[in-house]
This record gives sequence, structure tokens and C-alpha cells, in this order.
Amino acid sequence: MTVAANTGGNEQPLRLALVIGTASGGTAAHVAALADGCRRAGAEVSVLGPERMRSLLTPGTAFTPVRIGSRPRLASDTRAILGLRRHLRAASPDVVHAHGVRAGAFAALALALAAPAPARPALVVTVHNAPPEGKTSRAIYRALEQVCARRCDAVLCASDDLVARMRERGAADAERFDVPAVPAGPSSAASVARAAADIGADGRPVVLAAGRLARQKGFDVLVAAAGRWRDQPHAPRTVIAGDGPLAARLAEQVRAAGADVLLLGERDDVPALLAVADIFVLPSRWEARALIVQEAMRAGRAIVATTAGGTPALTGAQAAVLVPPGDDAALAEAVLAVLADTSLAARLGRAALARAASFPTPDDAVTQAMAVYRRQTASHSRMPPSPGPLS
Repeated sequence: MTVAANTGGNEQPLRLALVIGTASGGTAAHVAALADGCRRAGAEVSVLGPERMRSLLTPGTAFTPVRIGSRPRLASDTRAILGLRRHLRAASPDVVHAHGVRAGAFAALALALAAPAPARPALVVTVHNAPPEGKTSRAIYRALEQVCARRCDAVLCASDDLVARMRERGAADAERFDVPAVPAGPSSAASVARAAADIGADGRPVVLAAGRLARQKGFDVLVAAAGRWRDQPHAPRTVIAGDGPLAARLAEQVRAAGADVLLLGERDDVPALLAVADIFVLPSRWEARALIVQEAMRAGRAIVATTAGGTPALTGAQAAVLVPPGDDAALAEAVLAVLADTSLAARLGRAALARAASFPTPDDAVTQAMAVYRRQTASHSRMPPSPGPLS
């Protein structure tokens, strides 16, 4: 790592505070990798987030527990904002980098309460996700987006559609930031054998999906597709790895559909599961730059995915068969077509490997982030005082 942490010739190391609202999924892994990389680049890094985040950080990284809930709750949200204000005032960072619009909006409000405008650190937010479903939830999310767009000095977005969305909300400085998956090492023969035994396909093709069992991920669409191919000769075994709020509902859907779908639960051996799979399926209703798709591409799997969000930009036209989100008939047809055509499957796998070779690495993400921090600290020091914290 050759990134310089200093800015403007100042020999003092950059003081960076990373704020995260959730410690699950790819966002948490990205923040942990960013914290480690920025520390190795010479920055003084502190992380503020839920207690579960502590175990993901390298030893020696300063951590303060602050709980930012996933849903609006007046009392807990007030405690989170006041806690952020207290800890950010004590840490006196040069840059605050929040992850997620709730974390970004809460950090903006905390900083507005903590210090007069000229003394505030630069504020950066990374937007990782699209709005949730539901009229009320979307309205609240839109308000949080507007706070981030108008109060953050830089807005980084995990996909191009999020860049456009945040610019519509008023963000003057919004750019795409490719969140990379951490490359996994090769799986041992023993771990692959254990994964194969757990799947129990008995020589049938394996269709694998993985992720949080939430509506956004579209696993209900995959189960419906599996119901369509259940009577096909040599029907594949469909495997879903992950846990989440829809686990019980999906299990009931599997029983009702009579589909050969195995719900594996949470797994820590996704590379081994990918080694067993014949096809990886991403049935999501929306994704930015799905880390699991990056892993599947690096593994050279044939991929069937949806056209939602940033997935087409991630896979390109050659490395996946893309179908409309929410269309179980199209999904079933695409999976069966790939299973029936070994040359197509091989071509998809080769294209995925070739495209994955150009993906940014975690070190590349650190380099890009440090460049944003340098730019913002330099411009922040030249900015005139703001007319008011919430104007």
C-alpha cells in the first residue's frame, strides 16, 4: 500500500471516523476492509457502529459502539445522534465517512449539533442501497437521502442508478464508488467435499443462490421458478444459503410448491458452495454491485441474474444471462437453457473469469477513498462559513 494519508503537505496523519448503521452483509465487510486499509496507509481510524462490528475489525482499530437502528424510532434515534455527537466531538476527526443514508443523515445532524460550521470535519457518505418498500418507509428514506445530499460534502454511490438518484436529491458531488468483494482463497478439497455432502445433490446439477433472506433478494421468485422445473428430467437441486426475516415464509413456500429447494441457513463456506454449484443465480429485485456476484464471477460460475440495479453493469452482456426481476417464468427458462447447453455454461464461466480479473481490489477502494478524503479536506479548509447548521 503506497497511499499517503497526509494532506496539503501537513505531516499530521489524517484522522478518519467511519460510521456504520448495520454490521451485516457486504457493507460491514467493506467498512472493516476500509478501516484496515486506511490504517495501513497511515490514517488514524476510528469506527462507530453496532457492537457486532467489533469482531470484524483488525486488532488495534479504535471502536465505539453506537446503535443506528434500521427503522425510525424517536428515542433510539435521538440517543444515536447524541452519541455520535459526543464521540465525534471527542475524536475531532478530519473526515467522517458514513455508510448508508441513515448513518449519513445521523452523522450530519450530529455534526451540526457538535460544532460551528467552520470547525466541522468533512462529511462523506456512501449510499449502498435503494429505498425500502412501503409508502411510509420510502418517504422517510427520501427525507434521509435529502439530508445526505444537501449536508454531505461528497456522496459515493455503489451503482450508477444511485448516483443519478442522489443527484436528483440535490447532491452536488456524487460519484460511483465500486465496493469490491474481498478475493477468497481457494477452498480445500475437504471443505468442498463437506459442502457437496451438505447439498446432497446425488449427481444432479446444483443451482446455488446466497444472501440475506429478505424480499429485495427475490428468493421467493427463485422458489417459484424451482416449482416450474420440479418435474423436468434431471431437475436440478436448488440451494439457498443465508438467513433472514423471510426464512420461515420461504420454507413454507418451498413446502407448498413441492420444489426441491434446500435452505441451508447461514454459511461461512460460500467459496466451497460455489465450487460445487453448476449455476449461480441472483434473483434480486434490486442490487447495487453485489459482492456475491463478484465472488461467483471470480469462481468462473455460469450466472443467471436479473437486470435490476447495477447488476448489468457488473456482469456485462457476456458474463451472465439476464432476466427481468420478479419474473419466475423467465428465470426458470434461463436456468434450464444454461443447464441444457454445456457450451453456453462454459462460455459464461470464461467471460465471468475474464471480467472479474479487472475488478477493483480492496486496496483500490482504499486508494479511491483516500483520494476523496484528501480532496475534501483540502476544499473544506477553504470553504466559507455555512449560514447555519440546518438551513
